[in-house]
Amino acid sequence: MTAVKRVVCLLDDEFEDLELWYPVYRAREEGAEVLYAGPEKGRKHIGKYGVPAVADLSYDELDADRFDGLLVPGGWAPDKIRRDAHVLEFVRRMNDAGKPIGQICHAGWVLISAKILEGRTVTSTPGIRDDMENAGATWIDEAVVVDGNLVSARRPPDLPPYAKAFCDLLFGR
Repeated sequence: MTAVKRVVCLLDDEFEDLELWYPVYRAREEGAEVLYAGPEKGRKHIGKYGVPAVADLSYDELDADRFDGLLVPGGWAPDKIRRDAHVLEFVRRMNDAGKPIGQICHAGWVLISAKILEGRTVTSTPGIRDDMENAGATWIDEAVVVDGNLVSARRPPDLPPYAKAFCDLLFGR
């Protein structure tokens, strides 16, 4: 029997509701345990459309050795998430370990601030294309781009192939 895959999803206020819930539920359907991390353990965060999510742990409790994958939803939350030093170190450690990192829409801001995009091929919302390219990435306009351990997508209509690609990578398919 294989061990349960553990995934952490980063939270802050004004996350894009669908970009958080869809991949989380998809990973859970596959058998992964998914926890939420936010600035403060137990704090409720409200998505752009009013759906709440509660942090299971705080950013300073993040430990790359405890997780097999990372999901970063879009919305306006990534601009807040990217300012936390614990998050940036966690993202770098997850990347250095080659663990799956899923990012959609504006979530690319977190990867930019973690400085892990140099030489990578990604996508995002077209609104941050310049940011992604200025961070050293090659940006392409496709629903989903997989480059090694990075899985990126543009926006909510891309959620089905994005969530599938992330789960395929997480479960080694």
